[in-house]
Amino acid sequence: MSVPDPRLSINQATIKHADLATALQVTAAAGVQAIGLWREPVQQVGLATAASMLADSGLRFTTHCRGGFFTAPAGPARRASLDDNRVAIEEAATLAAAGADGSTAVLVLVAGGLPDGSRDLVGARERVRDAIGELAPDAAAAGVTLAIEPLHPMYASDRCVVATLGQALDIAADFDPAVVGVTVDTFHIWWDPDVLAQIERAGRAGRIATYQVCDWKTPLPADVLLGRHYPGDGVIDFGPMTRAVLATGYDRDVEVEIFNEQIWASDPAEVVRRTAVGFGAAVSAHLRP
Repeated sequence: MSVPDPRLSINQATIKHADLATALQVTAAAGVQAIGLWREPVQQVGLATAASMLADSGLRFTTHCRGGFFTAPAGPARRASLDDNRVAIEEAATLAAAGADGSTAVLVLVAGGLPDGSRDLVGARERVRDAIGELAPDAAAAGVTLAIEPLHPMYASDRCVVATLGQALDIAADFDPAVVGVTVDTFHIWWDPDVLAQIERAGRAGRIATYQVCDWKTPLPADVLLGRHYPGDGVIDFGPMTRAVLATGYDRDVEVEIFNEQIWASDPAEVVRRTAVGFGAAVSAHLRP
């Protein structure tokens, strides 16, 4: 096997059924140098133990997934969400400090869908903005960047009312770029005719906190959340978006984040190997100056 691209990061969702120890082991063993973690596996072992395991692995830490779900109206559920996001900020800061040189303290945010019975998209997005405003001081104090991730519009009702990179940037514009940025994820924004202009806009504002790639292929499964594929296995042209991200000066790692039941059921070591191969063929050439 060829050496994986040095900028490849395996987002832990890609090997969802692997526990933290296994995820770290198979990623490092494949020669991949970075990993993005998810909160649930970290919490299973405890934050201090997870940080120690990450440090021992020698891997860079790229993102922590995920915070957000901010669209509930005022009340106990909204307060609980904000409190949980403060815990997530602490986790991201602790893990970034434990990662190898080049690690980033980035907490990916998924905005949340429409509350039950609501049709008010505009109001829901405003509650997202308000929640980030409440959390921004905590993130700044911890040295963590909150990365708003726009999701494909098919998720707007139940998962994320922020559907375009432009909408994410409109919210982020109210805050310091070091504190609130955006996640550029090819799966969610490849379809947008304004995507290249919005990537350029994000770069001008210093807002790209992380770049994630995976592929889109139809037909989608019954659960559309699980329709992601290895880079190169679908229809996304990674070249224009990747070159646009690099043109902004983005010099961080590039995560592969895949939600796919068949991939999750495969051996984690083989998934990491296959991810590295797909990334090398579909993305790596566009990461070169």
